[in-house]
Amino acid sequence: MSSLIEILPELNIAFFETLLMVGIALLVAIVFGLPFGIILYVTDRGLFLENRWIKGVVGVLINLVRSIPFIILLVFLLPFTNFLLGTTIGPLAASVSLSVAAIPFYARIVESSAREIDKGVIEAAIAVGASPWMIIKHIILPEAKPGLIAGLTITAISLIGYSAMAGTIGGGGIGDLAIRYGYYRYDNTVMFTTVILLIVLVQAVQYFGDFLAKSVNKR
Repeated sequence: MSSLIEILPELNIAFFETLLMVGIALLVAIVFGLPFGIILYVTDRGLFLENRWIKGVVGVLINLVRSIPFIILLVFLLPFTNFLLGTTIGPLAASVSLSVAAIPFYARIVESSAREIDKGVIEAAIAVGASPWMIIKHIILPEAKPGLIAGLTITAISLIGYSAMAGTIGGGGIGDLAIRYGYYRYDNTVMFTTVILLIVLVQAVQYFGDFLAKSVNKR
């Protein structure tokens, strides 16, 4: 217990570092993953922007990144992270790899959510002369909103797990604290505390995400 009290200030810092990493990665996932997911959907066969070349290229790139285990991606992107930020240590550095992992992950969820939309609604919009942008903005995004929020929740929970993994190479956050104090010093109290903290964080994100998804679901 005394060891836990001693590292309490660092535990608070680690918690907010985890929130920072996950928050940055989620923002990047929305900015880039959402458009990529929409592109994958609207360029599919039978859709209003059908283009098998664009869909093929974007699909291959997304599958390529998704097929790489995160710990390998983390190490692989160290030179890029160092070039971008001038360091490979800390939560900002770890957020680079987290962001790269989050983009394709969320893109596929966006595509899957868009596929649940009734194509009849889209066909009706095309029949009255709606432009592709209007269809995306006024039909696809609003209709897919519950799925998009639920997908963002899933992405956030996955990123929390990835952020703990980033701690193994000095990424900061709760995972880094667990490695330095719990594993290297054989302090089970610290290890259990960090695990419980991660569980509470995941449960809070899941509850909040479910609440938002249900509140915007008009079906």
